[in-house]
Formats: sequence, C-alpha cells, structure tokens
Amino acid sequence: MAAPIRPARSAPPVPGVLLTTVAVLLAALAVLLTALALAGGLTPSVLGDPGPLVRYGLPVARTVHDLSAALAVGAFAVATVLLPHPSAAWTRAVRTAGTAAGAWALSALLVLVLTAMDVIGAAPGAEGFGAQFAQFAQQIDLGRALLVTTVLAAVVATVGAAATTPTGAAWGTALALVALLPLSLSGHASGSASHETAVSSLAFHLVGVTVWVGGLAAVLLVAPWRGRAPVAAAGGERPLDLPVLARRYSTIALWCFAAVALSGVVNASVRLGGWSGLASGYGALVVAKVLALLALGALGAWHRRRTIPLLAARPRAFARIAVGELVLMGAATGLGVALSRSPTPVPDDAPGSSAAEDLLGEPVPPALTTARWFTETSPDLLWLTIGVLALVGYLLGVRRLRARGDGWPAGRTIWWVLGCLALLFVTSGGPAAYGRTTFSAHMLQHMLLTMVVPPMLVLGAPVTLAMRVLPARRDGSRGAREWLLTIVHSRFLALVGHPLVAAALFAGSLIVFYYSPLFELALRTHVGHELMMVHFLGTGYLFSSVLIGVDPGASRPAYPLRLILLLATMAFHAFFGVALMQGTQLLAADWFARITPGADLLADQQRGGDIAWGIGEVPTLVLVLGVAIGWSRSDTRENRRRDRAAARDGDAELARYNAMLQQMADRGSGRDGG
Repeated sequence: MAAPIRPARSAPPVPGVLLTTVAVLLAALAVLLTALALAGGLTPSVLGDPGPLVRYGLPVARTVHDLSAALAVGAFAVATVLLPHPSAAWTRAVRTAGTAAGAWALSALLVLVLTAMDVIGAAPGAEGFGAQFAQFAQQIDLGRALLVTTVLAAVVATVGAAATTPTGAAWGTALALVALLPLSLSGHASGSASHETAVSSLAFHLVGVTVWVGGLAAVLLVAPWRGRAPVAAAGGERPLDLPVLARRYSTIALWCFAAVALSGVVNASVRLGGWSGLASGYGALVVAKVLALLALGALGAWHRRRTIPLLAARPRAFARIAVGELVLMGAATGLGVALSRSPTPVPDDAPGSSAAEDLLGEPVPPALTTARWFTETSPDLLWLTIGVLALVGYLLGVRRLRARGDGWPAGRTIWWVLGCLALLFVTSGGPAAYGRTTFSAHMLQHMLLTMVVPPMLVLGAPVTLAMRVLPARRDGSRGAREWLLTIVHSRFLALVGHPLVAAALFAGSLIVFYYSPLFELALRTHVGHELMMVHFLGTGYLFSSVLIGVDPGASRPAYPLRLILLLATMAFHAFFGVALMQGTQLLAADWFARITPGADLLADQQRGGDIAWGIGEVPTLVLVLGVAIGWSRSDTRENRRRDRAAARDGDAELARYNAMLQQMADRGSGRDGG
C-alpha cells in the first residue's frame, strides 16, 4: 500500500498567496470600475434604479465570479493533464479547484440575485419581487443561464472535494467547462444578429481565458517555487519537475492565447458592426483589452525564451514574473466584465428583417437550387475549428512519422482528408445554410453527416496514427496519449462500441430524435443543434468503426455477422424513410411554417423521407464493399500465416489432420472386419 501523500514542505507561504490574490482582485476591480464609469456601464436600469448596491455590487460580484471560475477550471485542468499522480501538488490542485468552485457557486448565486434586481428594477423587499424573481430564474434566458451555472458550479465544488484519481479530476474539468457555457448564451452573445457565431466565439473565449488565467494561478499555487527542480518525491508520491511543468503549461497557454485572440476578433466584429464602432465607449474597451492581450502574449513569449530555460536554477524568478502576469490578467478580466456591462454599437436585441431571420439568427438564404447547395455558406465556428484542427493535426502526424522513417498508407491519408473536407462542407457549406429552412434539406444534411462522412474518417485510422505519433509520459501524469488510451480502453466505450449497441444507437436514435421534442429543440437552439451534430456524427462513426474500422476501441464481430448487422440496420433505416414518405403527421410544423410560410410542408417532409430512403443505398454499398474487402484481406492474411507456419514445421498441421483421418478410417475398417 502506497504511503500517504504529504504536502511538500516548500509550498509557497500563505502571505504570498494572500498578497497575490489581493493584488489580482484590486487590479481587476480598479480597471472594472474605471472602465464602467468611462463607458457608461454604471447607468441605472431603464426599468428602474434598484440603488447603488446593484450598480456597483453586480460588476464586483461578476468579477469575483469570473476569477473564481477561472481558478476552478484552471486548477482542474492542471491536475488533469500537467501534474503527476499521486503527488502533493496534484492533491493541492484538486482541492484548490474545489474551493474555487465553491466560491464560484456562491458568487454565481449573488450574481443571479443582483441581476434579477437590476432587470426588475426593485430590491428583494419590494412587493411582488419573489414572484418576479422566480419568473426571471425560470423563464428568462439570462436568469436560466445564471441558475444553471450556479447549480453546476456547486456540483464542481463537490467533485473537487471528493476526487482522488485523474479520472475524477477529468470529470471536474469537463463539468467546470460545461458550467461556463450557459454564460455564452446570455449577455451580448444572445442578440439576434449573427447569433450562432457570437455564441460560439464567446464560448471559445471563455474556455480559453479560464484555462489560461486559472491554469497560471493554479501552477503558482500548487508548485513549491522556493525549492529546486526537480522536487524530490516524499513517500509514495511522484516527483515534480518544475521546468517540465512550466513547459507543459506554456504550450497550453499558447493555444489559449490563440483561442482568445481569434474568438475575440470574431466577437468584436459582430458587436462593433464595423470600424466606426471603435469610436464608441465599447470600442475603447475593446482596444484596451487588445492591448492587454498583446502584453500578455509578450510576457508569455518572454517566459518561453528566457525564464523557463533557467527555471531549474532560479525558480523564484519565474514565479515573480508569473505573479505580475497574473495581475495583468486580473486587469484584463476586469475589462471583460466591463465589456459585458457596457452598451454595444450593435444592439443585442436588434430585430431581423423578417420573422424567419429572427428565428435563424442570420439572414435567410435564397431559394435552394443545385448550384446554391454547393456555393452558399453558413460558417459554424465550432465545426470549422474541429475540421481544420483534425485535418492539420493528421497531416502533421503523417509528416512526423515519415520524418523518422516510418511509413503510413497513402490511402488512409486520402480518406481522412476527404472526410474532413466533407465534414466542413456539411457543417459550414450549403447543407448548413439550408439545413434549418426545410425538412428535406435538413434530412439531406443529416444523411450526409451520419452516413457519408463517418466511413471516410474511420478509414483514416486516426487513433492508430495518434498512438504512433504522440509521445508517452513516464512521470505519472496523463498527456494526450494517455488520455486517449484511457478512453479507448474504458468501460463506456466497450459498451457503446458493442456491435448491437452501436447499431441500436445508429438506427434507433432516428426514431427517438425525430418523433420527440428533441427535433424542434435542435432547430430552435444553438446548443441543441450542436449536440445533434455531435450525436449523429458520433453514432455514424461508431457504427462504421464496428464494420470497417481498424482502430482499437470498438468490438468487431466476424465478417459474416458484420454483413448481417449492416443489412439489418440498413433495412430499419429504409423503413424510417418509407414511414416519412407515407406519413401525414408534420414534424416541427410550427418551425418550418415560420421559416418558409406558404410552402407545402407535407410534400417537403415526404421528399425528406425519400432522401432518407434513397441516399442510404450508396453508403450501404460502400460499407458492404468495405466489409467484403476486409474479409478477403483477413482470409489472405490467415492463409499466409498458415503457409509460413507450414514452412517452419514441415506442414505439421496437415500431417496431424491426415493422421486423424487415417485413424478414423482404421477404426472404421476394424468395425467392419469384426
């Protein structure tokens, strides 16, 4: 049994932690209040003035909320991917995350109450405030988002108090990131103009900022910067190498910097409405935040080039500069809160030119034609990022393999490139532009996403490539390779990767999705739409992996059973299409009636059923050919194996078989002679 983990004796002194915390808070609050005063963010609510408590208390509470959320996310992320386990630093990081999440939950509750007071224009003691508060928290998007964040932050705090394994820390990281997302659905991102782009960019921005800021704070809090590196292990804990920790964090910080910068540019372009918007108070805050971001980027570059190489000998020099960087991050956080409280040049509630545009959150595309299906675009920031990173990362992995003299089949690379390009087209091209305007266009997008894109991606064998390219860690921490192996060998993937379960998810989810409120929810909400895309791409990939995949993870039956499973599943899929073709019940009728008023919705839905039934033939044929080719190659490999074995032992297996036949013949002759 491993010895209990004892905290490192060289942990940073408490006064240093307190002074740093106070400095960060003071910097954030000073910048916040100054910026709000200059941008007009401290003006009373149009519905009434609940008093200075709300005008000043709400931005202060929001600053504490954002900083504690960043520390919770960052500390969990550091424990998940940077620190060795078991170690005192890992335990301290998880407990820090739990404590920060508790502060996050309390401040989120305070923000909820103060925001309700600001919107209602009255204090809690006013007549009817309780009923209005309940309505705000249950029926208004901003109130619901704050309530969900409060509950999730409390759950994250519980995980931080109970987690003892890297998997527990990973769950804490995931839940903390999910708790951030409701905030992207409120505030300036909730306007009707470019709604989905604004929401996605703000989500990327929040994730990047919290991991970056909170990660640096967590590294400073948990690592013993007074000691020398590497830090010796105590008892059964793993040693902590400070230069390695700093380099790992620096890599993550660089990715966060890129995410914050790019998402900030996208969001600012939506909110400013053009270069003229920079002349407004909001524009001045944007310029100030850009300058702070550039300063932080310069400090990060300084760390990478100058202080990290000297960290083993001078750990305190790195810590002092990092504290200054953290104070600047606090000031930037204050600017961010000020931006969220300041009026934008483009009003959040600017109406669209039509009811359909208000629903879509973007201009309605022109009437669908064959040419426009391939030329119209509706960029989805999330899927653009996923598709580009998947494509570039794969190609870089192949290049690394070949640079060290290892081969990689060109066919796999071609399939992966085609799959990524198809994914980008389906999620940001014509299918995305028209996927929410008519049922038939939506069904075509769905079929392409679940039946055409996944087989191409599966044939690229990305997991196998990643296992050959990603470096392995030896210090007890979990990097990308270790987490990928953990997922591949997890019980959950073993369950959903079972052939029958994968087939049921692939075919059965059609019925559950389209004949339930989930369909209209995916049409009306951005989060529902993105979850729909993730689900159908994931189930298509899982089913294709069972049939023709070579990567580890999914369970693959014998080839004859694969063919039976494929044909049975496709028969169910065809039945779904026929049911739509012959059905008379309109699905999401209210939505499509508002988007395309006057259209024959039933005829269009039946056309969608025709697409669901007909488009499955070509992918099914491709999958059948893939299974047949795999079957043939398997037999060829087995025959070659037997030939090699026969050459080694003089065909002993055949000799034993002939001897068995001879014995059976001799026994038969003996009985006949008797």
